[in-house]
Amino acid sequence: MPRLSLFKPEKGNDFNFIDRNVGEMFQVGGTDAYIHKYISPNNQGDTNDITQPQRTGDTQNELAIQDMLFLENRDRKYDSDVYHTRVIYNVSDIDFDLSQFGLFLQNDQLFMTFHIRDIVEALGRKIMAGDVIELPHLKDDYSLDTNDTETLKRYYVVDDVARAAEGFSKTWWPHLYRVRVKGITDAQEFRDILGNKDENTHQKTRDKDLEINEAIVDQAEQDAPKSGYNTKQLYVMPTEEDGRVALVTVDSDVNTDTGHLSVDKIFANPQTNGYIEGYLTGDGIPANGETFTASTKFPRNPVEGMFVLRTDYSPNRLFRFDGRRFVKIEDNVRQTMTNTDTRETQKTGFINNTNATTLADGSSTTPERVALSKLLKPKADN
Repeated sequence: MPRLSLFKPEKGNDFNFIDRNVGEMFQVGGTDAYIHKYISPNNQGDTNDITQPQRTGDTQNELAIQDMLFLENRDRKYDSDVYHTRVIYNVSDIDFDLSQFGLFLQNDQLFMTFHIRDIVEALGRKIMAGDVIELPHLKDDYSLDTNDTETLKRYYVVDDVARAAEGFSKTWWPHLYRVRVKGITDAQEFRDILGNKDENTHQKTRDKDLEINEAIVDQAEQDAPKSGYNTKQLYVMPTEEDGRVALVTVDSDVNTDTGHLSVDKIFANPQTNGYIEGYLTGDGIPANGETFTASTKFPRNPVEGMFVLRTDYSPNRLFRFDGRRFVKIEDNVRQTMTNTDTRETQKTGFINNTNATTLADGSSTTPERVALSKLLKPKADN
C-alpha cells in the first residue's frame, strides 16, 4: 500500500476540485472588480538621455522602466479594454490620525484578495504593480458639484502582490493572491485612465489643485514680495568717523514750511547702512531714500556723497563716492520669491541657462549649459 500524502507534485484532480470551490466562493460572496491592465511605458521618442531610453518593439512591455535614474514609470500606457473579475476585501472606515502634526490617514491602503486562476484567465497574466482596480460598488451617485452628470468612480492602484497565507489548501498549493492597493490621485501616471486635462472628466483634481496653488502663491507674493527684510521705512542717522552726527549746514532762519522752528538742519547722507545692515537686507536703494543714479559705468565728474547703482553687476551693486573712491555699500540680494526667468540669481542665470553660443565657424552652436558627465569624460588608460 503506497504512503498517504496530501501533497502531490502535480496539480491534479484534488487541486482542481478545491480550486473550483474557491472560485465559486468568489462568485457567490465577492464583488465585481474592473481591472485596467498596465501595458508598458509610453514611447517617448528619440531622447538624448541615456537614463530614459526609447522603448519600441519587444522592449516596450510591462517590465520596461521609463526612467532608469529615478526608477519611475511616469507616462504609463493602459489597455483600452477593461477586464472583469471578482474580489473580496474587508471594508473599513477611513479615519484621520490627529495624534501628530498634520493630517494623516490611518488606513489609506487596502488589502484585496483575488482568485489566482480567475485573474490570470482574465488578464492573460498575473496581476502586478501598476494595474488599476475600479470598484463599481463604491461609486458615488450624489456629487456636490451640480455640473456633474456622471457618478464618481473609485480607483485603486496595485502596490504589491503576494500569495495569501489563507489561500494555501491542504494540498499545499496556493489559490489566492493578496494584493495591497491604495487610492489613485490625479497624477501623470494615470492620465490614460482619467483622461487629459482638456477633457471633461470628473476624477481630476488637477485644475482645482492648480487654482488653490496659484491663489496661495499670489497671496504669498503680496505678503512677502521679496526675500529678506524690508528696511526702507527705517532711518539711519549719518555720522562722522568719530561718531558725531554729520551735518552739512545749520542756519538760524525761520523755517517757512513749519513756522515754529528757528533752526534748519541739513544732514549729510549716511556713509554706511548702519544698524539696518544684515542678512538679505540689500535692495540696491540708499538709506533714508537718498537719490541715486543707475548706470553701467561710473560718472566722469562724481560729487562727494552721490550714490551710483551699477546695473552691470550681478546682483546689482550700490556704490557711494566719498571724494576719492567709490565705496561699495550693498548688493541687491532681495529677489522675488516666485521662480521665474526674471530672477537675477545663480539658479536662473547658471543652472537654468538655456542659451546657446555660436561657434567661431558661424554655422554651429553649442548649449552654454552642459552636464559635467558629458563635459568631463574619462580617457582610456592603455
